[in-house]
Amino acid sequence: MLLLHCPLPLLLLLLPLDSRPQKLPTRDEELFQMQIRDKAFFHDSSVIPDGAEISSYLFRDTPKRYFFVVEEDNTPLAVTVTPCDAPLEWKLSVQELPEETSGEGSGDSEPLEQQKQQITNEEGTELFSYKGNDVEYFVSSSSPSGLYQLDLLSTEKDTHFKVYATTTPESDQPYPELPYDPRIDVTSLGRTTVTLAWKPSPTASLLRQPIQYCIVINKEHNFKSLCAVEAKLSSDDAFMMAPKPGLDFSPFDFAHFGFPADSNSGKERGFLKSSKFGRQTSPKPRADLHRVCIGNKNIFTVSDLKPDTQYYFDMFAVNTNTNMSTAYVGTFARTKEEAKQKTIELKDGKVTDVFIKRKGAKFLRFAPVSSHQKVTFSVHSCLDAVQIQVRRDGKLLLSQSVEGVRQFQLRGKAKAKYLIRLKGSKKGASMLKILATTRPNKQSFPSLPEDTRIKAFDKLRTCSSVTVAWLGTQERNKFCIYKREVDDNYNEEQKKREQNQCLGPDTRKKSEKVLCKYFHSQNIQKAVTTETIRGLQPGKSYLLDVYVIGHGGHSVKYQSKLVKTRKFC
Repeated sequence: MLLLHCPLPLLLLLLPLDSRPQKLPTRDEELFQMQIRDKAFFHDSSVIPDGAEISSYLFRDTPKRYFFVVEEDNTPLAVTVTPCDAPLEWKLSVQELPEETSGEGSGDSEPLEQQKQQITNEEGTELFSYKGNDVEYFVSSSSPSGLYQLDLLSTEKDTHFKVYATTTPESDQPYPELPYDPRIDVTSLGRTTVTLAWKPSPTASLLRQPIQYCIVINKEHNFKSLCAVEAKLSSDDAFMMAPKPGLDFSPFDFAHFGFPADSNSGKERGFLKSSKFGRQTSPKPRADLHRVCIGNKNIFTVSDLKPDTQYYFDMFAVNTNTNMSTAYVGTFARTKEEAKQKTIELKDGKVTDVFIKRKGAKFLRFAPVSSHQKVTFSVHSCLDAVQIQVRRDGKLLLSQSVEGVRQFQLRGKAKAKYLIRLKGSKKGASMLKILATTRPNKQSFPSLPEDTRIKAFDKLRTCSSVTVAWLGTQERNKFCIYKREVDDNYNEEQKKREQNQCLGPDTRKKSEKVLCKYFHSQNIQKAVTTETIRGLQPGKSYLLDVYVIGHGGHSVKYQSKLVKTRKFC
C-alpha cells in the first residue's frame, strides 16, 4: 500500500509489461524523506506525495487532476483540501488498476499507450465530492486498492489551494487537534480593546507537541483557514508568481505562500519560516488585516481598536514542527461607543478656556443670535499646536493647525450654527483660548508679529545688565517685561516646560516685573523695540519674558529668553 511518490509517466512505466503478477513497491520511509527533500522529485505536479502537504495554483475554469495509488485493500486513507482565497469544487474517485496482462498465458503485454488510456479514460467510482470554501476532509479507515483521482476546479477566479493526503493518519497527525469546544470567547469588551480566550489544543496539552496560536483581526469577515489569510495579506501582487497554464511547476513553490521571509520573525513566530523549496514573496502590509502570533498562551487582549467598530477575530493553532494549522471557530464583536462628549457653547465675543487630553478632542458650538455677514474665530494655543475644524450646518469650512495666536474670518449665513472640533497634540495635553464673534472690531487677542523671539545683544552684555529687542506690530499694544533668576544648570528642556503662552503677568511676582510700555509702528519694517535691563548680578543667569496685552486685557507671552551677565568686567 502507498500513496505514489513518483510522476505519472513513471507510474505507467511501472505497470507490468509481462504476464507475471507484480506489486507496486511499498512506502520506504527513509527513501520517502529523501525524496521530499529533493524538490525535483515532485516536479510533475500531478502526483500527490504521501504525508506531505502540497500547495498549488488553479486558473479559473481550468480543472486540475492529481493521482495517487493505494495498492492494498483495507488501507486507512485521509485527504484534506484547503481552499485559500476562492471556493473550490473537488471530487475524489477511485478506479481499479489496469489488468497486468491482455490474454491468458499469451505473455504479450498491452501497449503502453493502451494502458494509459485505460487508466485515464475510465470513470471510476466517486467516493466524495465537495463545493465551497471550507477546509474539508475525506477520511476512511478501510479504503480499497486502486488508482485514486483528485479533481479540482475553481469557477470564481484564479486561486491557491493546499492538499494533504496520507495512508497513516493515526500516526501522522500533522494538523493540530481542536478542543471539544473550539469557540473563541470574548471575555472583555472596551472602547479600544477586546479580550479573547480559548481552550488549548489537545495536541499541545496532551501530546506535548509544539503549538503556537495566531490571531487574525479584520473588519470584513471571518477566515476559514490560515491559507486564506496568507492570500489576503499577499494581495494581488503575489499572484504574479503563478505559472502559465500548461507548464509544470513544483507544488512547493507555494508551500509557504504569503509569509514574509524575515529571519527575525522565525524566532518569534515559528510557522513563519520561509520555505527553502520555493519562491519568497514579500506581501504588502494591509492596514485592515492584522495577524499576531502569541506563543502558547490561551488568552489575549487586542488593543488600539477603534470605538463603535465591528471586528472579526480568528484563531489558528499552528504546529511549528509541520507548519500546518487548524482554525478555531471565529467570532466577532463591536467595540463600545466613545463616551459622548459634552459640547461647549461659545458666547459671542467672550474668551473660553479649553483643556484637551493627549490625543483627545473637544467639541464647541457657536450659534449667533442675530444675522451676520461674517464670523471671526480667534484661537490662542498655549502649548503645542492644535488642529481646528469648523463646520457650518454640517459643511466643512476650515481645517488647519494652529500654533500661537491665529485668527480666521469666515463668511456668515443667516441662522447658521457652527460646530468647532479641536484636536489635541500627540505629545501631551493641550490648552487653548478661543473666541468667536460676529463683530469684527471685537478683538480680545492682541495682534502678534510672525516672529515672537526675544533677541539678546551679546556685545552689549555687562556684569549688571543685558540689552534685548523684540518685534511689535502696527497695532498699539502694551508690552510688559519680566525677569527671573535661574540656576546655571537651567536648560532648554526646563524652559520648554514653562512655555505656557496663556499664563499672563498676573501669575508673576511683583519683584520680577521690569517695566511696561506701549509701542507700535505704522511701518512694519521698523516695528522693533529695545530695552536694557539693569540691576542684575554678575555671572548670573536670568529668564526673560515679554507679554503683549490686548485691548480686551488678554495677554500673550513671547518665547522666553535665557541670558547671562558677564562674570568679570
